[in-house]
Amino acid sequence: MITHREMHSQRGHRITVLIPVYNSAETIGRLVDNVVETLGSAGNLWEIILVNDGSVDNSHEVALAASERHQDVVKYINLMRNFGEHNAVMCGLQFVTGDSVTIIDDDFQNPPSEILKLVKKLSEGYDVVYSYYSEKHHSAFRNLGSAFNDMVTAVLLKKPRGLYLSSFKTIDAALVQFITRYDGPYPYIDGLILRSTTRIGQQLCQHDDRETGKSNYTLRKLVRLWINMFTGFSVLPLRLTSYLGILVSFCSMMMAVYFVFARLFGPFFIDHNIPAGWASTIVAITFFSGLQLVMLGMIGEYLGRLFLTINSTPQFLIRQTYRTGERK
Repeated sequence: MITHREMHSQRGHRITVLIPVYNSAETIGRLVDNVVETLGSAGNLWEIILVNDGSVDNSHEVALAASERHQDVVKYINLMRNFGEHNAVMCGLQFVTGDSVTIIDDDFQNPPSEILKLVKKLSEGYDVVYSYYSEKHHSAFRNLGSAFNDMVTAVLLKKPRGLYLSSFKTIDAALVQFITRYDGPYPYIDGLILRSTTRIGQQLCQHDDRETGKSNYTLRKLVRLWINMFTGFSVLPLRLTSYLGILVSFCSMMMAVYFVFARLFGPFFIDHNIPAGWASTIVAITFFSGLQLVMLGMIGEYLGRLFLTINSTPQFLIRQTYRTGERK
């Protein structure tokens, strides 16, 4: 008798769908059913991996019920607390057994039918394929954050021009093997991808409105993501502080030259109606104190993350797994 998995393996490419779950009790059950119906009928679905990232609603019960309904294809992992989306994705990648993995959000903004478009594009020889949209249905705040993120990644991570780093993407299994070697507590999936390959494709996909609720990306979470990018995948911020120090030293020398000339030939550009030396002293103290605090804060951020990494701060902690088999 041919099992479900043997049947799919005979039909070709095996698709893993990875869904990080956070406070999505209203949508995750229907999303799993939709993925099974859409990809299962095409004979491409290999497995669905749900990772519950410390949801505070009843997402655990709904996800568990979905895994019971589709026991042959759904793996469910329940984390001990909220670690963040990228950490949850890293956890799920540890259990991938398909030929490729498609990461999709739990809010129905990306229809499951679009997964096949990404997989087809991946077959053209890419290691990863990102979705992009003719029209995005995010909030203005989210779009502004995406624009800033795009600008920063282009500078820090040498992101190819015009590439939109969407969370909806398909990654080849070989690249997944390289990504999962990273065991630090502050993963940034796109940073790991960009430093691992240049075979990056894009596919136009449909983008819908959220069915319920609002985005979980708050300003605090976006700032945390950007700090992960700054300090985890580039030393450019440290170099910038060095350049800033050189620039400030140069400005200080120019100020010294100005004051010498003003002393010898009289004031110019600035009227000296205040006690001599007061303005320059206050400005210098304020400016250099702020500059030193910025530099110390940047160095402290790097050292703090290094300290936490050395002390084995967990990337994620699993409370329970259901039908996951052996972890790779």
